[in-house]
Amino acid sequence: MSAARKPRGLSWRSPLRWLCKAALLFVLASVVLVGVLRFVDPPRSAFMLARSIEARRADDRDFRLKQSWQPIENMSRFLPLAVIAAEDQRFPDHHGFDVVEIRKAMHTKSGKPARGASTISQQVAKNLFLWSGRSYVRKGLEVWFTGLIELMWPKRRILEMYLNIAEFGDGVYGADAAARQYFGVGAARISAAQAARMAAVMPNPKRFLVAKPSAYVLKRQRWIERQMRQLGGAALTDQILGK
Repeated sequence: MSAARKPRGLSWRSPLRWLCKAALLFVLASVVLVGVLRFVDPPRSAFMLARSIEARRADDRDFRLKQSWQPIENMSRFLPLAVIAAEDQRFPDHHGFDVVEIRKAMHTKSGKPARGASTISQQVAKNLFLWSGRSYVRKGLEVWFTGLIELMWPKRRILEMYLNIAEFGDGVYGADAAARQYFGVGAARISAAQAARMAAVMPNPKRFLVAKPSAYVLKRQRWIERQMRQLGGAALTDQILGK
């Protein structure tokens, strides 16, 4: 007698096969997306879309999202310098992750970096593709997209993307929209002091205001201006931009 056939049905191999296919599809899609965005400017970031949806759900009819894209060559050289001085002084040298700050975090009780901020590349990954909040899934995706960005984009493009999608106030995204909102000029005409003021609020642009700076913001602005000079001034920007 022939051996009885096993009943057909789903085995553990079927879900695993579909999981592998989904993972492969995600990898391919994300690589293509990051590759395209090296050359194509996104109309909105994930954070902008989330804020617009939040305002719509709250029926906030006064909310207006302000953002106007500007190529980095059309911005003041002080803007890239200010955000590097404020947010990520090792930006020209690292590959997306600040190993020095990570090592410092390992020796602190809180486990958080002493600087209290991720790299510019990590912030681009988070703001452009992900959502706010804390979870292992989101952090894992942040690491993945940061690696792709550093691998596929030059530093110039990473800075350009950051300066165009970073939040400078509630609903105000990008350096050009912020410059027009707070100083009445385009991003090309921003001074060193104004760039430092804008960078000073970036840790929490909903709490800290460019237009009405607190004593803390003014103190941080002065610190950023000193750091800008110590980093070499606009010469550092020219180096990154290849001038």
